[in-house]
Amino acid sequence: MKFYRLLFALFVFGATCWGQKPADDPIAQALFPPELVMKYRQEINLDEGQSKAMKEAIQKAQTKFLDMQWDMQSEAEKLIKLLKARPVDESAVMAQMDQVLNREREIKKAQISLLGTAAEQTDGTSSKALLIVAAKQRLIMARSGAAC
Repeated sequence: MKFYRLLFALFVFGATCWGQKPADDPIAQALFPPELVMKYRQEINLDEGQSKAMKEAIQKAQTKFLDMQWDMQSEAEKLIKLLKARPVDESAVMAQMDQVLNREREIKKAQISLLGTAAEQTDGTSSKALLIVAAKQRLIMARSGAAC
């Protein structure tokens, strides 16, 4: 019973975090998605070298993310198999849950790394311009009723 309470708590915690809006996220306010940087590269005066570095970082990250996603899916499938077994081996489930969470942590670190690369390619003026663009996008999304 304790085990199911823990899973329920993890689910509630995850759902709460998932529902967090970008405006509430201090990390999102400090870093810019690479897609946003590339979409507005002319408006923020990104030079060719910066654009090229961004493209290379994005391509490298996409390949890495795909591999990581498959690895995490494999670990999640193992967890599901353990959860379906009767009786449930709580220690095996918790050990496998650690593996799933480790994969998630690796993905989050890679995401932050890519966001850091995007930040490196923008100077102070570019960052201010991106803040304005991001604020406009959030306003448009809020008016259109789009989620997050």
